[in-house]
Amino acid sequence: MELSAVLTPAPEGGYVAYNPETGTTTQGDTVEEALANLAEATELYLEEFPMTISTRSLLTTFQVAEHA
Repeated sequence: MELSAVLTPAPEGGYVAYNPETGTTTQGDTVEEALANLAEATELYLEEFPMTISTRSLLTTFQVAEHA
């Protein structure tokens, strides 16, 4: 099953990894570690809460006003 992953740099170093389809979130020191941890966390989540929706999330961008 192919799912989405959103990775953001963590303030303390490493990356936070988020799966929007399930809401699972984890972290890792590298992109690879964060993705591996996210896969493991998501698999554990899906054992308890199987997915009923088979569509992937839509990732896009939007703008907000900058404040000085």
